[in-house]
Amino acid sequence: MKFSLFYFDGDGSARNTDAYKLLLDSARFADQNGLLALWLPERHFHAFGGLYPNPALIHSALSMVTENVQLRSGSVVLPLHHPVRVAEDWSVLDNLSGGRAGIAIASGWTMQEFILSREPHGFRRSLMWQSYEQLTRLLAGEAVEFEDADGNLVEAKTLPRPLQPRIPFWVACQSQETFVEAGRRGINVLCSLLGERIEDIAPKIRAYREALDQNGHDPDAGKVSIMVHTYLAEDPETAKANVIGPFSDYLRTHYHLLESLARSMKLDVNLSEFSEDDVDSLLKFGVEGFMNGRSLIGSAASVEPVVEALAEAGVDEIACLIDFVQDYDLVMGGLPQIAALAKATARTRRLELA
Repeated sequence: MKFSLFYFDGDGSARNTDAYKLLLDSARFADQNGLLALWLPERHFHAFGGLYPNPALIHSALSMVTENVQLRSGSVVLPLHHPVRVAEDWSVLDNLSGGRAGIAIASGWTMQEFILSREPHGFRRSLMWQSYEQLTRLLAGEAVEFEDADGNLVEAKTLPRPLQPRIPFWVACQSQETFVEAGRRGINVLCSLLGERIEDIAPKIRAYREALDQNGHDPDAGKVSIMVHTYLAEDPETAKANVIGPFSDYLRTHYHLLESLARSMKLDVNLSEFSEDDVDSLLKFGVEGFMNGRSLIGSAASVEPVVEALAEAGVDEIACLIDFVQDYDLVMGGLPQIAALAKATARTRRLELA
C-alpha cells in the first residue's frame, strides 16, 4: 500500500497571506518523508472549493518546493477545458517538476461550473472521453485537428513535450460503468470512501481488473487510488476528540456525505427537509460510525484493519484527505503518524515477500 496526501477543502474567500501555508508545508513534509504523491482537485467558486480552482497552476508552485513527490490532479474536469490548454499546462508542469506530473480526469459535477464549458452538462461523460483521447494524442506529440471560430479545421501540435514518455492517467470513478470503462481503456482509477463502504467498492475494483484483462491489459498494472479522510494521533481517543467537531462541521457543509450517513443509518430521508435539530441529531449519532467505517481516524495501529481491508479489496494507494480539519497545527501534527503508518505498511510487505 502506498500513501499520498489529498487536498479538497479550504476557504479562499478571505485575503489571507497564509491561505496556502498548510498546503506548502505539508507538501514539503510529504516530499521529505517518503509519501508518494500530492493530489489537488479542480473546484470552482467559493461555495464549492475556494483554494483549488486550477491544479496545474498550484502544482507549478509545489514543483518549486518539492523534489520527489508526484504531483497529480484529483481531478481535471475535462469538459470545462479545451484539450490543447490542458496538454500545454500539464506538459509545462511535467517539465518544471522533472517528470512528476500525473492527471486524473473527471466529467464534472455541478451545473454551475459548466458556465466554463461550451457543451451542455448532459454531454459531460462522452465529452470527457473524447477530450481524453485528444489529450493523450497531443501529449504523445501527435497533431490533432480542431475547429476554429469559423468552422475551419486547424491542426494543433502542442509544445513543450512532457518529460515522461507517457504522463500517467487516472479517471475519477463512482459507478461500476466507469470502473469498467477505465479497465477497457487501460487507465488507473481514483475512487473514494466519501459515500460508500469498502464492501461497496470491492466488486467495482474486481470488475475493473476483469475489464483490464479482457481488453489485453495487465490486470495487475492498473492502479487503484482511493481518497480517505485521514487524521492520526498517538491514540484513537485523542484523534477522535481532536476531529469530531471539525468533522461534524465538514459533513454539515457537504450534504452528499450527510445523505450517505443517513443511508448508513437505514434512514430514507430528504435532507433538504431536515431542521437544524434533525441534522444535529444525525451527526451526533452517526458521525462516529462514519469515522470508524470510512476513514483513517485514530492511531496508526487502530486503523491497520481498514488499511488491510482496502488492500484485500484491491486498492494500491490511499490518498489521505487531510484538510477537512481546518486547523494547521492539528493537521501538521498528525502527518508524522501518516508517514509512520506508510513505513510500517511497506516494512510488513517486504517481510511478506521475503
